[in-house]
Amino acid sequence: MLEGISNSLQKALEKLRGKGRLSEEDVAVAMREVRLALLAADVNVKVVKQFVDKVRERAVGQDVARSLTPGQQVVKIVYEELTELMGGSEERLRMAAQPPTVIMLVGLQGTGKTTAISKLALTFRQHQHRPLLVAADVYRPAAIEQLKVLGRQIDIPVFDMGSNARPPDIATAAIAEAKRQGADIVLIDTAGRLHIDEDMMDELDKMKSAVNPDEILLVVDAMTGQDAVNVAQTFHGRLGVTGVILSKMDGDTRGGAALTVRAVTGCPIKFIGLGEKMEPLEAFHPDRIASRILGMGDVLSLIEKAQQTMDLDKAQEMEKKLRSSQFTLDDFRDQLQQVRNLGPLEQVLNMIPGMNKMKGLDKVNLDDSRFRRMEAIISSMTKEERATPSVMNASRRLRVAKGSGVTVRDVNQLLKQFEQMQTMMKRFAGFGKKSGKRGMMSMLKNMSGGDLGSVLDSGGGVPGGTASPGFPNPRGPRQHRKKKR
Repeated sequence: MLEGISNSLQKALEKLRGKGRLSEEDVAVAMREVRLALLAADVNVKVVKQFVDKVRERAVGQDVARSLTPGQQVVKIVYEELTELMGGSEERLRMAAQPPTVIMLVGLQGTGKTTAISKLALTFRQHQHRPLLVAADVYRPAAIEQLKVLGRQIDIPVFDMGSNARPPDIATAAIAEAKRQGADIVLIDTAGRLHIDEDMMDELDKMKSAVNPDEILLVVDAMTGQDAVNVAQTFHGRLGVTGVILSKMDGDTRGGAALTVRAVTGCPIKFIGLGEKMEPLEAFHPDRIASRILGMGDVLSLIEKAQQTMDLDKAQEMEKKLRSSQFTLDDFRDQLQQVRNLGPLEQVLNMIPGMNKMKGLDKVNLDDSRFRRMEAIISSMTKEERATPSVMNASRRLRVAKGSGVTVRDVNQLLKQFEQMQTMMKRFAGFGKKSGKRGMMSMLKNMSGGDLGSVLDSGGGVPGGTASPGFPNPRGPRQHRKKKR
């Protein structure tokens, strides 16, 4: 996600990091590279000029000149201006004083609107809401059936009146049905077109008048760059869009839409969608995205993911086993499964401060299929072999290889990795036992390539951030519960 803009900006700013003193020429050279990086990312020309002018003005000011680490201070300025460019802070959804809250999703055809509305429903349910999906796209073939299939997949009810009913009538009837079912969120999937036309806008206008939605969210394809911004401008001018969902962010390496939508249209980005997998949308935090772009990681988002997907009881049990050196291949398999639940490994690693500076990481194969093969190998072993890997002789390794559909070399590699992991876990446990906070800081410094100071100097990439959800929870803060099997 945003790999292109991230690499370009980090390269432009890297020359400033180690400098003990900055001249105006140093700043000018860096700003020229930043400008080229933003333009290459398909950011609006006017937005680029304003951004670079603001950074340059602050970078040659007294605060930087007097700073003991002027290079780091400029990086911090770029971080703050990037955050401000994308909206400054997270924008929460507006909830109705009296349920149900009505949300219309609009957008062009092919932007992933139907997938996005299903993910949004999952996001609401995750925060203890009771959503109702509404199929109001009566034009696209199989659109209603697609939403029904997704609804069954995530176990959320879908309301429809067939393809012959008028969309405004469907939306009105859906609100009455939501009240009858006790649903507190109504999510309306509207029709899209291959391009913006008057008939489409007129119909959306009528739907807006009929149901008076609390939110009108525009779904735009992040990969379309400036086209996404132009679409947002048009929809906002006609409907008064209250927020944007950027879909397909995992495929967007440039970042033009994310950096430009708010500045050009005034519409806040409220959520981002990653991939086609049915999982909740991510709330859009400008400070965290800016942190990821500059290679500072995104610890808070990683913590939130872990809280949502990992079993707290298992984690505590695992800690005891690590401290007593009882870590087995069964535990290793459990850890692999929990890590896979966090999402693609590459995205997880990008959230850890300093990981982008680790040498050789770009050459490591981060394909999730390797995890599945490793799980298959472990599952092909007997209970005794998983508990005591030292009994794995040549004949046993051959049997396991055949049973899991891999080579003996793969089995040998897994056992070697497990042995190395056991050694590493003992060291980590030693840090906690002997050295306390000082030992943990030393460990983090080693993991971050010795650049922990810059991470902490910039606030860990999340200065003043809070691990808050994208919208209020009607039942108070969400307590972590053991994940159901």
